[in-house]
Amino acid sequence: MEATRPVSRSTPRPTSRPAYRLTRDRVTALLMLAPSVVAIGVFVYGFIAWTGFVSLTQWSGILANLRFNGLENYVSIFNTGRFQTDIRNTVVFTTLFVVLTLLLGFVLAVLVDQRVRGETIFRSIYLFPMSLSFIVTGVAMAWVFTPGNWQNGDPTGINLLFKQMGLGWFQSGWITDASIWPGGGWFPDWSRTRIGLPLAMLPVVAAATWQMSGFTMAMYLAGLRAIPDEMREAARVDGATEWQVIRYIILPQLTPVTLSAIIVLGHVSLKIFDLIMTMTGGGPGNATDVPGIYMYEITFKANKVAEGAAVAMVMLVLVALVIVPYLISNMRNAQEG
Repeated sequence: MEATRPVSRSTPRPTSRPAYRLTRDRVTALLMLAPSVVAIGVFVYGFIAWTGFVSLTQWSGILANLRFNGLENYVSIFNTGRFQTDIRNTVVFTTLFVVLTLLLGFVLAVLVDQRVRGETIFRSIYLFPMSLSFIVTGVAMAWVFTPGNWQNGDPTGINLLFKQMGLGWFQSGWITDASIWPGGGWFPDWSRTRIGLPLAMLPVVAAATWQMSGFTMAMYLAGLRAIPDEMREAARVDGATEWQVIRYIILPQLTPVTLSAIIVLGHVSLKIFDLIMTMTGGGPGNATDVPGIYMYEITFKANKVAEGAAVAMVMLVLVALVIVPYLISNMRNAQEG
């Protein structure tokens, strides 16, 4: 009887990853991406680096003076009362704009989510302001909030509307009101500007909220439609009121949407320029002035190029403080997922 040969069970060798080879398709893809990569590297990151370098020089005038000046330009702008006022205005505008836009967008989304008749029409109406530029909005809202000689009985714009509706007590100077609330504001020891709410900023916030509320409405509506109806019905069966359903079921589910909206709105508010430039020009008395307008004027009107570059870098840092943590969090969540 012929003996059977034992079957050899050799340990299989681990398969190594195939070496990366430049195929024709990969070369074509790289060549297609190369112009965009070069353009972004030069016109975005290259110009950012150049602006940062200029902010450390003594360039003040038409001719370039690239002699190193250290952080003197940053010290100079932070000791300027106007720049301190701009930082105050930016904080006020960003806070009011983000909060009001989120609230209004969420309310509109909840109303549209009721599957009312003509939902498409309502969505289009709410989204329409987004099709306009901030320049158009600024010009139109400047007409609306120009008060006229309302104290002598000759109002214009929204003051005329209030007068005809019998609400004359609600008339105000709006974009011409240079007062600071409350009580004219107060000066901290380290500051050269008043701390408070510039009343002329309220019409600007209203205009920006009107334009961007449709954006938050669309984001919240998409988030609401992604929540299963079974979760809401189960909460109602357990005796939850509509407010409890919104508070304990809907709002926690919309946290990622809210965070994304805050990032986008914060980015818009920190670099706002065109809306305020066309609506108030930064006035009255710098009550609505922002770093973007200050940078434009000292760079192209006063020819203080280095100080203007320093203001631009401060704006970049403010935007980065909002966006970079969000991007890092998204990258970590993607890796953990």
